[in-house]
Amino acid sequence: MALKEYHRKRDFTKSPEPVGDEQKDRAQRKGKPRFFCVQKHLASHLHYDFRLEHDGVLLSWAVPKGPSLDPKTKRLAMHVEDHPIEYGTFEGVIPSGYGAGIVMLWDQGTWSAEVDDVSAALRTGDLKFTLDGYKLKGSWVLVRTGGRWGGGDGRSWLLIKHKDEWAGELDITEFAPKSVKSGGDFEDILAADKPDVWQSQRPAKGGEAGAMLAKIVERAAALKSGKTLEPAPAAKRATASRTKATKVAKRKSTKAKSTTPKRKTSAKR
Repeated sequence: MALKEYHRKRDFTKSPEPVGDEQKDRAQRKGKPRFFCVQKHLASHLHYDFRLEHDGVLLSWAVPKGPSLDPKTKRLAMHVEDHPIEYGTFEGVIPSGYGAGIVMLWDQGTWSAEVDDVSAALRTGDLKFTLDGYKLKGSWVLVRTGGRWGGGDGRSWLLIKHKDEWAGELDITEFAPKSVKSGGDFEDILAADKPDVWQSQRPAKGGEAGAMLAKIVERAAALKSGKTLEPAPAAKRATASRTKATKVAKRKSTKAKSTTPKRKTSAKR
């Protein structure tokens, strides 16, 4: 049973996550385009869950730094338990237990294999595929590694973007940080739920994730109370970058105008 490990780790009387039924989902999804999603998950640490639909479940990898559009950047992707297909649209708060934190639907779409046999490619550890999402598109590969991050359990993979028209140096996680489902950020998701779920037990304690969560809880509470919020740090950086780029462009334009020789006009006869 592919979802056995998923079920073992969760208490569905406390978690809002879907239970799933792989046999039913396999039958319902037969002949339809394969679904994929990426969920941004703030739990004990911030990471991105990359999921590909295959044979009635979502194959899943935890990508600590998120996907990169730069083919030179190889992102560690830890293979985790299969998830129900219904999980692919899940967004919300997991108040306690395994994975406790906030889950955002960061990207979704369809995918197609660039190999004849997906199961065989997974066994050999070299799965090439094409994504058609809101944020992630084009050709990619997941490669199992036994190198720097490798181990005997085969859980360590690398997620790599192939060089194509959708590749580039843009940091897509910073450029497009918000949900494709709700259009909001973590604090919006939390504000729509119950910020007090962490009053007794916080899922992220200490470190960078704990500090991030504390700010998110504060901002979520402000949103619920209708207070005006200061831009989040990422938004501030993006705004500052755009302002700087605009100023640089204006300076270049002014300089070009001042150094361009004026065309001589002939005197009237």
